[in-house]
Amino acid sequence: MDRLTEMEAFATVVDQGGFTDAARKMGISKSAVSKHVSSLEARLGARLLNRTTRRVSPTEIGLAYYDRARRVLNDAGEADALVTSMQSAPSGLLRISVATDFGVNHLSPVLGEFLKEYPEITVNMVLNNRYVELISEGFDMAIRIGELEDSTLRARKLITTTKRMIGSPTYFQKYGRPTKIDDLNDHKLLHYSNQASGNVWKITAPSGEKRQVRTAGWLTVNDGQSLLNAAVSGLGIAYLPSFLYREALEEGLVEEAIPDLPVENLGIYAVYPPGRFTQPKVRAFIDFLVKSFADKQPLIW
Repeated sequence: MDRLTEMEAFATVVDQGGFTDAARKMGISKSAVSKHVSSLEARLGARLLNRTTRRVSPTEIGLAYYDRARRVLNDAGEADALVTSMQSAPSGLLRISVATDFGVNHLSPVLGEFLKEYPEITVNMVLNNRYVELISEGFDMAIRIGELEDSTLRARKLITTTKRMIGSPTYFQKYGRPTKIDDLNDHKLLHYSNQASGNVWKITAPSGEKRQVRTAGWLTVNDGQSLLNAAVSGLGIAYLPSFLYREALEEGLVEEAIPDLPVENLGIYAVYPPGRFTQPKVRAFIDFLVKSFADKQPLIW
């Protein structure tokens, strides 16, 4: 007899508490279930079930075997489901976490095209400016910008953006323009409150040396667009990715604070739970984003 069928018959008898209910669950006769269990016990050379006229219960050996058998059966079921899902069109609810700035400006505009391409997928996009725990909070994936923290999550790079210090012409007219990193100590800096490093800017000097600048400012906020608005208003110097400030720079609303400094590159990543198998809906969305952002260059958004 088939070993997996024997396991299934035995595990179902334990789950259902008897042969009659197990037979009903499996859709076969009671005698067939009994034959499968007897064959299993004969092959193993051990009694797995205590049988009485009133009830059936696993022996000590049977209980130990049940734990392993149930795991094997669950894995087999997942393997079958995996093959089925890989052959079918991506579908189901896709729950995404993304920073508000990037979600509003660059993810929202392309979602309509994605949903038209994959009509069996529904999207729940959560915009927030905090680090979410994907698995415990029920997210399928997240879009993260900058250096990734050590994690068991899988990641795929979507595109690269740049990060520069910017301020308004009126600010520079009033307070002067910094010419080197040390000059920032005399300026009003606009900080992003959700940075793990706090109010510290990590800047590369012309020599390639990594410098850290910690200076208090007039404003600390957890939203990049608000920092850009503050910089445009002349409240100080902000350190922002190009996908936020590029349009304001082209319109002359802001200028680079220290243009001679090396450009800081930031990766934009799709991160998702670990495992050898990526859900089709997640894989479809990541592939779509890679294609959608293919024409984006680090300095051109």
